[in-house]
Amino acid sequence: MSTRIPTPGRADGAGTRRPARRRGVHGEVVEIIGHRIVSGALPEGSTLNVNALEQELDVSLTVVREALKVLGAKGLVDARQKRGTFVQPRRYWHLLDADVIRWRFVDGVDHRFLAQLDEVREIIEPAGARLAAERRTEADLAQLEGALKAMATADAPELVVSADLAFHRALLVAAHNDLLEQMEVVLETGLAKRDRVVHAAGHIDDPIPSHAAVVAAVRDGNPEAAEHAVRDLLEKARVDSHRAMATRETGRED
Repeated sequence: MSTRIPTPGRADGAGTRRPARRRGVHGEVVEIIGHRIVSGALPEGSTLNVNALEQELDVSLTVVREALKVLGAKGLVDARQKRGTFVQPRRYWHLLDADVIRWRFVDGVDHRFLAQLDEVREIIEPAGARLAAERRTEADLAQLEGALKAMATADAPELVVSADLAFHRALLVAAHNDLLEQMEVVLETGLAKRDRVVHAAGHIDDPIPSHAAVVAAVRDGNPEAAEHAVRDLLEKARVDSHRAMATRETGRED
């Protein structure tokens, strides 16, 4: 089946919805179709009518096809002879792609994503902290301490988010395991979105003591203490996430 929904953007004189041009024509078409898929407006298995999209979005057929190639690279769509272009089952989506994550939050907080991110972090980061305590170099400590200092002196939410990402990246780099380091690259986009949700809501406890405890354990070369400190940090992060979601949805802190 083909699915058509109103297009976000602006209306022309005839009332037709046209995509906003801030991202450029190609990027805006990717944005519109990608959001429709991730939001469920274009459900799994539905067929995309390329010619209808060309007319609806007032763009060339080439632009639509190029946009679909981008979405195909993200695992959202596929094309087959006799079937055409269709929405892939969710299991094929690149769920940690930066755009896919962003589209999951366009219409509000994605509770499922944040809960799953917490679970993945609980698997990866305590083990990474143990290795970091055993293998860290002076350069690694400098990166951790620099990120902690940036967090302490940040005077805007975006600066706090940037410092937090730098801290967790430095922690896994200090494990000196190439594959584990790549896991931080995978987690970083999701963690950035989680941090922005949390800090935008306010009412967040001081993050410095929990992060400083991790640095102290890594500096001391104490794997058990490092793992324990990270688990405490993750528990605090989970509480902050729940508070942020409650604030966004009810307008007050639980």
